[in-house]
Amino acid sequence: MSSEKTAPAEPLQYDEGFGTQIGVGPHPEPWPQDARLDPELLAHGDRRNVVDHYRYWTREAIVADLDTRRHDFHVAVENWGHDFNIGSVVRTANAFLAKEIHIVGQRRWNRRGAMVTDRYQHVRHHPDTADLTAWAAAEELPIIGIDNLPGSVPLETTELPRRCVLLFGQEGPGLTEEARRPASLVCSIAQFGSTRSINAGAAAAIAMHAWISRHARIEGPDGL
Repeated sequence: MSSEKTAPAEPLQYDEGFGTQIGVGPHPEPWPQDARLDPELLAHGDRRNVVDHYRYWTREAIVADLDTRRHDFHVAVENWGHDFNIGSVVRTANAFLAKEIHIVGQRRWNRRGAMVTDRYQHVRHHPDTADLTAWAAAEELPIIGIDNLPGSVPLETTELPRRCVLLFGQEGPGLTEEARRPASLVCSIAQFGSTRSINAGAAAAIAMHAWISRHARIEGPDGL
């Protein structure tokens, strides 16, 4: 799970008090007999950013259920300058049910954009790229870099492996040279306008969806 020692209490709302209230109110009595349900949420309502299938479930029960069907791709993101886009990458990794999220570099990262979705993921910290590379090699997982670099291949025509690590750089500088070297290949995202690059969070979403389009079993709007 997350490398943080102690997670703060779950906020009542995913946006921590900003915007329109979401979720459901207290559950009518008598309450259903289900060990996965949280008595506090049943009594006071569930305002978390979770799909309806998981309303009133404890966080531990949600994680355990997700663990039974996580996908075979991992998401790694470099964190050398406390990039605010990391939260968006993590939120998307949760939406597409990545196996694990890997933070490379600084342990602390801006969580606000994740909308607390990191609490339902397994987050692993690597102090540097060498540590990530060694871990991936031990797991026999190829590292696929995502960046518009010379020598990169089009993501749109590339067959992403089922088991892999999708590695993303930071907003602006992109992948560092240390991250490019161990990558099995680097994929670029086709662009047709005047801008030289797209938002790092958007690029991560496109790459993850490319994996989903090829390998995931599509069953419904909630993916359940």
